[in-house]
Amino acid sequence: MNQIGFLLDGASAAAASGKTFDRIDPVTRAAATRAPAAGAADVEAAVASAARAFSVWSQMGPGARRAILMKAADAMDAKAGEFIAAAQAETGATGPWIGFNVKLAAGMIREAAAMTTQIGGEIIPSDKPGTLAMGLAKPKGVCLGIAPWNAPVILGTRAVAMPLACGNTVVLKASEMCPATHRLIGECFAEAGLPKGALNVLTNAPEDAAAVVEALIAHPAVKHVNFTGSSAVGRIIGRLAGEHLKPSLLELGGKAPLIVLDDADLDGAVNAAIFGAFMNQGQICMSTERIIVDAKVADTFVEKLAARAAALPAGDPRGHVVLGALVTETSAEKMDALIADATAKGAKLVAGGSRTGAIVAATLLDGVKPGMRIYAEESFGPVKSIIRVNGDEEALKVANDTEYGLSGAIFSRDIPRAMALANRLETGICHINGPTVADEPQMPFGGVKASGYGRFGGRAAIAEFTDLRWITIEDPQQHYPF
Repeated sequence: MNQIGFLLDGASAAAASGKTFDRIDPVTRAAATRAPAAGAADVEAAVASAARAFSVWSQMGPGARRAILMKAADAMDAKAGEFIAAAQAETGATGPWIGFNVKLAAGMIREAAAMTTQIGGEIIPSDKPGTLAMGLAKPKGVCLGIAPWNAPVILGTRAVAMPLACGNTVVLKASEMCPATHRLIGECFAEAGLPKGALNVLTNAPEDAAAVVEALIAHPAVKHVNFTGSSAVGRIIGRLAGEHLKPSLLELGGKAPLIVLDDADLDGAVNAAIFGAFMNQGQICMSTERIIVDAKVADTFVEKLAARAAALPAGDPRGHVVLGALVTETSAEKMDALIADATAKGAKLVAGGSRTGAIVAATLLDGVKPGMRIYAEESFGPVKSIIRVNGDEEALKVANDTEYGLSGAIFSRDIPRAMALANRLETGICHINGPTVADEPQMPFGGVKASGYGRFGGRAAIAEFTDLRWITIEDPQQHYPF
């Protein structure tokens, strides 16, 4: 079992109360990690540490910040094996998925490093004679990052990299599902020479999550909140932040549609659907949740897709499998309920449907209709719906018939036709002839509707993690009316 402490003021620390909690491996059911369980005193210590560090980190030049961030990215690459071991035990994910997490997360740190010299401003014409007016982007102060378990290295890193690049200090509240994995992110920055306290990592027991989050958001020194997770929890985070008049960036749930038009390259669409639906067992906010296919090509498409899905190996993530475990057995039991509900209401099971503990086979349900749970609910697992439609307008209507709006995809050989639909698709992200699951560090990443607001990634994130200040230099002898 991996025993860890907080990362607090640059060093490992226990909870003030001495309380700990265990994270259980979803496959072996053995304890994977023992971590400190934060309370009010630990929240105060972490935020106070970050507030002290702000005066140091925010005053460092962009070149110095860039150098430290680049070293952190190198440290992350070097710890790929540690990340894989920790995340496999904590989340049940496969080695290739966590390895990809490390590669992309290190790229996010390098992209953030490149942004340190792009945090500027502008000269604004003033009507006052002799006045130089400027709009300058300045760091906010202490930023709170709350990261989930499903893409643990990517999303934990995303919560801290751009805030740090912009000159802020950060408290990262690790997920209860992967405390050791998120703690490793802090170690990468500490080893790179980040000033003590510029990044603190807190862990908490599941039963204490609500109290810890509320205390962190309420702390007067915390100036901004970013959260990635479910829409249900995101609503709570947004409300708490609003009550304290603190800006927030929320990247929440999804119900991503993949639309297959009647002129699509069906083999290409099958490839994208298999990847988007079943990567990381479907536990990605961008996962393909609804495969919306034109009835003219549906039979051929479904036959090809079902054959591919049925051939995907599932099992212990430490073996040679494509699908590992879901994060908990409770999550896997939800898959049983979704399948039972859909088939009872007329859907046809065309692939998968089996489960062993937390391991669920790649599953496809054809003929999904409104009124079935899986039509509207985010499955967040490897059980996916196929919805047959007649024509482009019905495809678009079904795609937009959801509270979510994160990612989507459209397959068609006619690019103007696909673009016309993409422009009407209610999502923050849309890929034409590509999968719904995609991310690059420099891209503006985020959703609309119940999928949240604000954008991570590249230049778009600068506006999220800085305050635009109006500063003038004026004539001291200017005329006043009295």
